Amino acid sequence: MPSDQRRAAVLGSPIEHSLSPVLHGAAYAALGLSGWSYERVEADERQLVEFVAGLGPEWAGLSVTMPGKRAALQVADEVSARAEAVGAANTLVHRPDGSWAADCTDVDGVVGALRVAGGFRTGRSGLVLGAGGTAAATLAAFAELGLGEATIAVREPARAREAAETAERVGLAVRVERLDRVALADAAAAADVVVSTLPAGALGERVAELAKAACVLDVVYHPWPTPLAAAVTAAGGTIATGLDMLLHQAFGQVEQFTGLPAPRQVMRDALAAATGNELPLPL
Repeated sequence: MPSDQRRAAVLGSPIEHSLSPVLHGAAYAALGLSGWSYERVEADERQLVEFVAGLGPEWAGLSVTMPGKRAALQVADEVSARAEAVGAANTLVHRPDGSWAADCTDVDGVVGALRVAGGFRTGRSGLVLGAGGTAAATLAAFAELGLGEATIAVREPARAREAAETAERVGLAVRVERLDRVALADAAAAADVVVSTLPAGALGERVAELAKAACVLDVVYHPWPTPLAAAVTAAGGTIATGLDMLLHQAFGQVEQFTGLPAPRQVMRDALAAATGNELPLPL
C-alpha cells in the first residue's frame, strides 16, 4: 500500500447506523487526506481483540463503540489517565512503532456538549441519571469542568458501583440514589448540571421535574425531540444532546489519528446534513 494510504474504522455491534464515517470522512476530505479511508466494522469484544491483532502499519486508528470499549483497553500498550479512570476507551491510536494507545474522547464529547450546546460555565455539583458507560464518561467530564460532587440516580444502586468508582478516581464526592425514590425536582434544582443517560421515555412524566434545571444534557437524540428535550424546551431552557456529544468526541479522534487540527465546521455541517439538520449543533 502506498505511504499516503491510511486506514481507520469504527468498531462495534451493531454498527450499520454509526455516523462516525460521516464525521471522519468529511474531516479527511477537508484536510486533503485523499488517501485516507474510514469504514464500519461489525465487532463484539472478542472480535475487536482479534481484529486489532491482525492490523498492519497502514492503520492510523480505530473508533470504538459498544460493546467493545472495555476490550479496547486490553489491546492497548498505553492508556490515558482518563480512559483508565472511566474504565473504557473509545479511541485507539496506532503509533509509528506499532503499539496502540487508548484514550476516551467521550469525555471531550460530554464537556463540549455541556459547554457549547448547554451553555455551562461553572458550578459545584452534577446529577447523572443512569450508571452505564456513558455515565462514567460523564463523571470524568464533571471533574474536567471543575465540579466537586455528583449524585448518581439509578434504578438499582448496586449497578452504580463502577460509575461511582470512576467518580472517586477523578476526585468527585459521589452519592448514589434510587431513581424511584429520589426527589428529582429537588436534586435537579440543587445541581448545576443534569445529564440523562437513560433511554427516551424512561422517566415518563417525571421529565417535568428536570425541565427547569440550570443545564441539561440528554444523551439520546433519536427520535427527536425526546420527552426530556420537549419538557426543557417548553420550560424555556436549552438542551444539549447526544449528537453534540458525538460531534465533540470526534474532534479529538480526528486530531489523534491525523496529527492535524480537526476541521470543526466542516464536520459539524456534514453531521447536520446527515441527520436532516434537525438539531442546531453549535460550535
